[in-house]
Amino acid sequence: MMWWWWILIPVVLVLVIFPYNRRNRRNTAKRGNPMDILDNRFAKGEMSKEEYEEQKRTLNTKN
Repeated sequence: MMWWWWILIPVVLVLVIFPYNRRNRRNTAKRGNPMDILDNRFAKGEMSKEEYEEQKRTLNTKN
């Protein structure tokens, strides 16, 4: 009976950790590069044209 724990514990750990790691990788991939994020925010109307152009200049001077 005791040997079931040696199988059950690793299985539970894999079932808990695998989805968590998969979700984190998916979120990291969605982020994209800074210019894409800036373009998306401007397209959604989250910032004015002036803010967009200022941040775009800032990003271009860092490269």
